[in-house]
Amino acid sequence: MRRRLISRMAGALVLLAAAAGCSGGSSSPSSPSGGGGSPTATDTITITSSGAVPRDIIVPPGSRVTFINNDNRVHEMTSDPHPEHTTCPELNQVGFLSAGQSRASGNLNTVRTCGFHDHNDPGNTSLTGTIRIQ
Repeated sequence: MRRRLISRMAGALVLLAAAAGCSGGSSSPSSPSGGGGSPTATDTITITSSGAVPRDIIVPPGSRVTFINNDNRVHEMTSDPHPEHTTCPELNQVGFLSAGQSRASGNLNTVRTCGFHDHNDPGNTSLTGTIRIQ
């Protein structure tokens, strides 16, 4: 009798564990952009209090990339390197973004990789990333 009770309790625990594993949330792993993962095919980068998302994107030639500032402070998104901003001058058209503002880069026509950063906070790696034009 005691053995049967223990067996039933163990079975119930297995069912509870299986049910908990199936409930809510995403089961697919998320890889941080800009951290060695694959680039994301998008033309939009969102700035939050945690940084730029995604941080590594891929776009076709001729694309414009839109930066959206969902943070509560101003950001000035520009091309690498700091402070010259010469690698991809088209990114410098984004410039100052107040909270809630968005702005697109110029047309990215040349196949290359462009780095970006926040000119006001160039050492903050969460606000840096790459745009691959392919």
